[in-house]
Amino acid sequence: MLMRTDPFRDLDRFAQQVLGTAARPAVMPMDAWRDGEKFVVEFDLPGIDANSLDIDIERNVVTVRAERPSVDPNREMLASERPRGVFSRQLVLGENLDTDRIEACYQEGVLRLVIPVAERAKPRKISVARGNGHKAIDEADAQPEVIEA
Repeated sequence: MLMRTDPFRDLDRFAQQVLGTAARPAVMPMDAWRDGEKFVVEFDLPGIDANSLDIDIERNVVTVRAERPSVDPNREMLASERPRGVFSRQLVLGENLDTDRIEACYQEGVLRLVIPVAERAKPRKISVARGNGHKAIDEADAQPEVIEA
């Protein structure tokens, strides 16, 4: 059994319920890093049903939405500190990422997005033509044309 001993905590909870601050979207903490030819982003979403996850992309903006349902109103809650409702976060991706090949996986409360670097953004070698691949410039072609008025 949980004991409630902090009257100020109860006051904070009451204020959240009355003022509606608990209904605001909660924070969706994330980590992001580059791993070779791809970027990885992980969101902490413990207790979220995988069926409630929604990932949209429009141009270079990825929107992640998840929902933790509200508590059954018939249940007498002794503590309710986990945020409920809809969570949403947007990421603006650089033009150098391939948004057509994003992969998503949800496991053990962590949503992982893997975003590959676009082929056009990867470093590449340019071959240099040798020999008769260049046209010589005639001296006549190199002289500017003078027009007298």
